Amino acid sequence: MNLPNKLTVARMVMAFAFVALLSFDHVVCLALGYLLFIAASITDIIDGRIARSRNLVTNFGKLLDPVADKILIAAAFTMAMLLPDLMLPGWVVVSIIGREFLVTGARSLAASEGIVIAANRWGKLKAVFQMGYIYVFLGLVIVNRIIEVAAPDWLAYMELAVRQASLWAGIFVAGITIYSGYQFALINWRALRVSSAL
Repeated sequence: MNLPNKLTVARMVMAFAFVALLSFDHVVCLALGYLLFIAASITDIIDGRIARSRNLVTNFGKLLDPVADKILIAAAFTMAMLLPDLMLPGWVVVSIIGREFLVTGARSLAASEGIVIAANRWGKLKAVFQMGYIYVFLGLVIVNRIIEVAAPDWLAYMELAVRQASLWAGIFVAGITIYSGYQFALINWRALRVSSAL
């Protein structure tokens, strides 16, 4: 197994470790989970670059890399929904995860017929907003835990602000995600029709 594929597998393992850590409502576990998410998202950036620059692109990597990405995003938004500090509706999480797996399925179907569907700018923008949401709001949850100990009088104000911001930011991210899925279908409609007809 080459280095990019090892990084992809490591990202999947880190996603499961992230879920395990966030299952414990303690500031240390939250902080470790936060660092693990950052490390996992870094592997997402570098594994493809290494594969392309060193000519290490494999079918295994093509199959597993997008799956690892989706597992990480699904894990992050599922655990964020369960955090009491955040207000993330179930429909937001389902729309984000559903879009991710539908697009991955469509790409796999097209790839099985030799049709490659590349990521477009909307897909990349969606990924930035999704990752940004987790970075910002998981970070704010950790700040809440610190305020709870250091300045408890401020906790109620901070909790209210974080919950409201997480709700509207989550709705915005869901909107971008759904729209990127629409753009994916619009741009690749012909390729998807050809693939389904074969």
